[in-house]
Amino acid sequence: MQTFLELRSSIRKGTFCKTTSGICPGRVQANLVVLPERLALDFRLFCERNPKPCPLIEVTLPGDPVPRRSAPGADLRTDVPRYRVYRDGVLSEERKDISALWRDDFVSFLLGCSFTFESALARAGIPLRHQEEKKVVPMYVTNQDCIATTVFHGPLVVSMRPIKQSQVARAIDISSRYPEAHGAPVQTGRPDVLGIQDIERVDYGEAVTIRDGEVPVFWACGVTPQAVAVRARPELVITHAPGHMFITELDNMSPNDPTT
Repeated sequence: MQTFLELRSSIRKGTFCKTTSGICPGRVQANLVVLPERLALDFRLFCERNPKPCPLIEVTLPGDPVPRRSAPGADLRTDVPRYRVYRDGVLSEERKDISALWRDDFVSFLLGCSFTFESALARAGIPLRHQEEKKVVPMYVTNQDCIATTVFHGPLVVSMRPIKQSQVARAIDISSRYPEAHGAPVQTGRPDVLGIQDIERVDYGEAVTIRDGEVPVFWACGVTPQAVAVRARPELVITHAPGHMFITELDNMSPNDPTT
C-alpha cells in the first residue's frame, strides 16, 4: 500500500487519477472548493451554517496554494487526482492540474469527507460496496435545502452505502464519532424522504448493488458545494471531482473510535 507521500507524488505526476476511497486509510481526506476572495467570506458563512455537509478543516490565505495546517508539504494546484472547473455555475472542464488557472485572489476551503471514517467501518467488519465494485461512491441531490447565505444556496447532497440491517446501528455509532467527516447519517432506509425516487439513478458517482437484507444509508456529502455553485452561478469555482479527494497529513483516528 502506498504511503500518503508516495500517493501525493503519483497524483502530482498525473499517474494516479482514481477515486481515493480506501486509499491511505490513516489520513483525513478532504473535499476542495477554490473560489475568488470576494466570495470567500460568504462561502465560509455558508459552511458555518451547514456544518453537516461542509465541516471546515482549513481555509487558506488568498493566493496561497499550500494548506499549512493540514498538509504543509502539499500544493492544492496539483495534489488532487481530478479537479472540476465551474464557470458561471456550469461545469466547463475537468483537469488533473489547475496551476494554469491559479490566481492571486484564490482562497481554498478544505472540507471533511466521509471517506475518512470508512476505514473505521471496515475495521468493524462493515463492507463497503463501492470499494468492492471498484466504483465511485453513489451520490444524490436531495430535496433538503441548505441554510442559504447572500450568495450561496441550494440542496443537500448525500452519499449512500448499502449496509446490512443488522449492522446499521454499528455504522451509525462509528460514523457519529467523526463529526469533522459528516458524522452520523442523515437518513436510513428511506430514500423517498430525501426526494430520491430511483436509487439506481445517481447524480454523482456510480450506482452500486444493494443486496437482500441491506438498506441504503445516506450521509451528508461534501459535494454539496458543487450543487450549490450551480445555483449561485459565480464566475469561477474549482472543486475536486466527486470521489477524488485531497489527502491531508492529519491522522484520521478518532479518540472515541470503538474499533481502535
